[in-house]
Amino acid sequence: MKKIVLASRSLRRKEILQNLNLEFDIVYSDSQEYIDRYLSFEENVERIALDKALNVAEKIDEDAVIISAETMIIYEKLIGKPKSEQEAYDILRSLSGKHHEVITGVCVFDTGENRGIFEHRKTKVKFVHLSDDFIWRYINSGETWERAGAYAIKDAGALMVEKIEGCYTNVMGLPVSLLGEMLGEFDIQII
Repeated sequence: MKKIVLASRSLRRKEILQNLNLEFDIVYSDSQEYIDRYLSFEENVERIALDKALNVAEKIDEDAVIISAETMIIYEKLIGKPKSEQEAYDILRSLSGKHHEVITGVCVFDTGENRGIFEHRKTKVKFVHLSDDFIWRYINSGETWERAGAYAIKDAGALMVEKIEGCYTNVMGLPVSLLGEMLGEFDIQII
């Protein structure tokens, strides 16, 4: 099997790949994540995932298949990771009792072939109504940091989720079914 490199700092993405029994290395991308207002939501997350993969490709000197991803929330606009407690509060308050979409752009790039593909997956999530007290307790738990939309569905953030429609692992940050299809394009079979 080809060497696999995960271009992510995300503990969830690492855990997902480990649960799939894939052997991989991790190389962090230091590409700048920014929203291009001239691109669609889908194009933005795909472009950021591609930028991460290309950044890591420049750092390694052996043939490898790089997996990168970018997850954001869509609720009237693209929502990334909060930069302050107030921003985390504002995000969670705006999502309270409402539907939003989680969108993840995924890129798989083979450095040996100098070829990559990128796609995205969306999942609809509905939150329960959140009290201000709950939001602040959740923020103080520390789970909001480094999380798109200021929450993590796998941990205490699951208390906020009334229902989801679509891929659960997409909400965690890496849609496994999509990743499996993409890796198959490079002759890597998970099972």
